[in-house]
Amino acid sequence: MRRATPVVLVIVLVAVVAIIFLSSRIFYTIQPGHAGILFRRYSTGLDYEKVYNDGFHIIAPWNDVIIYEIREQATEEGVDIIDKNGLSISVDLTVRFKPVNQRLAYLHNRFGPQYPNTLVKPEIRATVRQVMGQYSADEIYSTKRSEVEENIKDKLIQILGSEENNVEVNTSLIRSIKLPQQIIEAIESKQRQEQELLAYQFRLQTEKQEAERKRVLAEGEAAANRIVEESLTDRLLRMRGIEATKELADSENAKIIVIGSGDDGLPIILGNN
Repeated sequence: MRRATPVVLVIVLVAVVAIIFLSSRIFYTIQPGHAGILFRRYSTGLDYEKVYNDGFHIIAPWNDVIIYEIREQATEEGVDIIDKNGLSISVDLTVRFKPVNQRLAYLHNRFGPQYPNTLVKPEIRATVRQVMGQYSADEIYSTKRSEVEENIKDKLIQILGSEENNVEVNTSLIRSIKLPQQIIEAIESKQRQEQELLAYQFRLQTEKQEAERKRVLAEGEAAANRIVEESLTDRLLRMRGIEATKELADSENAKIIVIGSGDDGLPIILGNN
């Protein structure tokens, strides 16, 4: 029994030394924002089912853990394109992307850790040229910039987000568009002319509305005058005159009433006031 004790101690010591020596291959700590996939060197190869999330993990030393950053990343690209009219344009844009977490093994199998350079960037450049080539410089620079951005994003989502590529695209933003100076001046001149035309059309519409308002007002006044004229008959005027004469006669002011026929057939009233 005493002879076996040194053997056991040696075995334990060797095991401890082996664990210490292989600790970097046995104990894995995956940092936040990262995930790992397992490669079984001597058996089935890549494990396509399991993804190791952040935290502490124990792995057999003969296997490998490949760690990927799964946080959103941004790439800034400068692309030279030809618009639909054959004009050369330089575009700077930013695309934000990240790998599809549960498909890391498939991404690794096709492209590896360098997938931003071997997959994402080439597809961005190709997509930008394809989409922007359908627009004119004027549309890209001013009138349809948001539409161009949206179309680039949709196309990248379709291509990079496929089951073959497994990359999620979140945003695509055009930072700047560089055109020849004479083209910029022509576009700005066109925009000024369009604004002036809109202002002129607005003034013209306002003047038409004002003229219509005055016409309607004049027609209303004319109609009112016709109604008044039609209502002022001789009989009505004589009756109003009689009422006025009666009020004057009843007033306390001194006056002289001449009974007779005036021009309008009413009495003549002479007063001292």
